[in-house]
Amino acid sequence: MTAPCHHGGGAVSVDPDQVRIALVGSPNAGKTSVFNQLTGMRARTGNYPGVTVTRSVGTGRYRCRHHGVHKFTVEDLPGAYSLHPVSPDEKVVADLLHGELPGIPAPDAVAVVVDVTVLERSLSLVAQVLALGKPTMVVLTMTDELNARGGHLGIDRFSAALGIPVVGVIASRGKGFEPLRALLSAPHSWARTPIPPPRDDAEFNGWVASVLAAGEYRAPEPDRRSARIDRILLHPLYGSLVFVAVMFLLFQMIFTVAAPLQELIEVFFGWLGPLVGDAIPNASVAGLVSSGIIGGVGSVLVFIPQIVLLFLLIALLENIGYMARAAFLVDRIMATTGLEGRAFVAMLSSVACAVPGIMATRTLPSSRDRIATTMAAPLMPCSARLPVYILLIGMLVDPDSRWGPLSVQGLAMLGLYVLGGASAMFTAWVFKSMVLGGDLLPFYMEMPPYRFPSAKSVLLAMWDSAKAFLRKAGTIILATSIALWFLLNLPPRTDEIAGMDPAAATAYVVDNSYAASLGKFVEPLFAPLGFDWRICVGLIGALAAREVFVATMGQIFAAGDPESPADAVRTAVFTSGPHQGELLFTAPTTVALLVFFVYALLCMSTVATIRRETNSWKWPAVALGYMFVLAWLVAFVARYVTIWLTG
Repeated sequence: MTAPCHHGGGAVSVDPDQVRIALVGSPNAGKTSVFNQLTGMRARTGNYPGVTVTRSVGTGRYRCRHHGVHKFTVEDLPGAYSLHPVSPDEKVVADLLHGELPGIPAPDAVAVVVDVTVLERSLSLVAQVLALGKPTMVVLTMTDELNARGGHLGIDRFSAALGIPVVGVIASRGKGFEPLRALLSAPHSWARTPIPPPRDDAEFNGWVASVLAAGEYRAPEPDRRSARIDRILLHPLYGSLVFVAVMFLLFQMIFTVAAPLQELIEVFFGWLGPLVGDAIPNASVAGLVSSGIIGGVGSVLVFIPQIVLLFLLIALLENIGYMARAAFLVDRIMATTGLEGRAFVAMLSSVACAVPGIMATRTLPSSRDRIATTMAAPLMPCSARLPVYILLIGMLVDPDSRWGPLSVQGLAMLGLYVLGGASAMFTAWVFKSMVLGGDLLPFYMEMPPYRFPSAKSVLLAMWDSAKAFLRKAGTIILATSIALWFLLNLPPRTDEIAGMDPAAATAYVVDNSYAASLGKFVEPLFAPLGFDWRICVGLIGALAAREVFVATMGQIFAAGDPESPADAVRTAVFTSGPHQGELLFTAPTTVALLVFFVYALLCMSTVATIRRETNSWKWPAVALGYMFVLAWLVAFVARYVTIWLTG
């Protein structure tokens, strides 16, 4: 079904604010894929006023053959099974559609995105939207899946039975979108249902049956291929083994595949910094640019290959349909913590970054579950820890070390991720069972079929995550690196360093800088862990972003060996105190530092997100306090266990 071109004059470009269509649909219905196809990723993201639920708004365009280009605004709402909300996300959807969300008017029209392979149970949401009385249409996704599995729907007959426009699309391949764009550009021309769906349960079931019968709907055969695969992947034992194997291979690839690219980027920044510094006549400005900016940010960007590869593999697993199975598989484990599978989905989101992971707790119906998951999510091994892990594992484990055919560095990385994940699960159990209490709620999730994802969808998902990391590198990490450069180079020591060798002079300035004073002030707290003031400065900088620790180490230790900062870190020694002259990054100290980063909440963005999500300073304070104490104690134990093991 298509809509006629409207307007009688010449070419018309409609203001996006005048025609606004909300996309509504259950999770995994393909709503976001439809949004991406309509907007071509021309989207703006932010939060709804007064709530921290993410909204995506984009501009769609329909080129009318006779009257030019018509624009319309598309808003991708959070996934919702019903307009009778049981979670914050669903409440936002219901409030927006009813025009009750402060600062945002109700949309002009609603497009309900429905997975046609589960059409019968999706009609409840369609009926609730129709009851609003707004111009409404239905977008059917997975139409190719319906046909491939022997199902059938007469779309025109189904549309006539509902009394509203219905369009079938194949979002993964961009098919069927031109008729959809035509309709979305003219919502005032949509047909309205003559009789709204009945509210009585018995009559409503008769209405569903009649609509499906009128549309000659035949449900698809069960997906036998997915069922055969699920017999293995959802098996309590075999599925768990496969999950561990998948994670294991992922971290092996991070060290083996991405390492050559990392070396190239490291060589590039090692060449660029001195080149730019030599071209700037003013020594102070040259130092700021070459060491503070290029050296600081560059020391983090060298890990881009590993981070991009991690995001690529996760995006691939999500688009194939494996991550939904992982949620069901882990639901059994989550049940022992008193939480349900959706909590694992939020924790899994934290592997990219704890901020979206904590925001994903809005899908949980129980406020107690949301708080318990929020307290545990920062322990999940986020991508911000990855540069620190790679740096420290590189110093701790010989790159050529193998356990059979396997890289020991990859095994060490897997061990850190397992430690973080297990600690998050245990913390969730402590908060839910011993602090908050509450009953275990049922868990339901639409299980998508396995499919080969399009390269475009995987690459876009990867790019979205990588872009967030690059944005952080260009803002938070850059600003912190510049601030650290000033702290490491002030106050001026012109008279004291006169006549010194340049490398010695730089090292002297750093050792007597404001940053050194700050590091030495907190050093007694961390001395039992083997950390000197330089590591303490790195931990302070990591409060802005964990990756800043790597940038700080690069700036501090490059003072002693500007030609090879990595070697300078490995060979660094204590410059004062009872351990003066001894190697700083010994195995016990490096292990303690790794464990400290597993547990410590070194991310102010996460703290701010906890504050917004809980609407209280109580829970951010609890998170900061318990994670610091846990990090210190476990790092202390890890250090002395390593000393005992290594003699």
